[in-house]
Amino acid sequence: MGSTGKILLVAAIAGVLGAAAGLLLNGPGPLLRTEVGQRALQSAMEASAPKPPADLPIARRGEVIPTLQLPALDGAAVKLPGAYVGRPILINLWASWCGPCIQEMPELDRFAAAQGANGTQVVGIALDDADAVHDFLKRIPVRYPILLDQAGPRDAGVQLGNPKGVLPYTVLVSADGRLLKQKIGPFEHGEIDNWVSD
Repeated sequence: MGSTGKILLVAAIAGVLGAAAGLLLNGPGPLLRTEVGQRALQSAMEASAPKPPADLPIARRGEVIPTLQLPALDGAAVKLPGAYVGRPILINLWASWCGPCIQEMPELDRFAAAQGANGTQVVGIALDDADAVHDFLKRIPVRYPILLDQAGPRDAGVQLGNPKGVLPYTVLVSADGRLLKQKIGPFEHGEIDNWVSD
């Protein structure tokens, strides 16, 4: 199988897992929307995920996240968390083909716009083809920065503690670069504010 076929296979698997997580989050009730439920889901997913490459640094709660250097939409390299040092960062991993990702984007945009210059910085990382992301953002623009990465065993999501590649996936990073929280699945309207402040 060629590299394009592998990328498409990984993307398809991630999409199916994302859809399954969306159904799981919307089906059994509010438990999975709690921090306890999210930690349990995270543990279950880690236990059943393939082992990441041995040399790949993986974020752990309470620890400084590994430096991620990814291109922005204009091609400029952005380093996380360094580009926003001194501010908390909400990093959201998504793709243009992920229904639950698209559903939560207006909520992420609303939250980002309310933060001002010193609040939590929202950053999206699209695990997607650059052309697809550009086309998508022409139809559904957002006011927060979008970075690009390719889905795979070494992508930003894996490094941020999402070894199964389920989308959407969000992490909250403290102003000093430490991983505070992880969320598998989409945010509902109004949920981000409480999630960040708790």
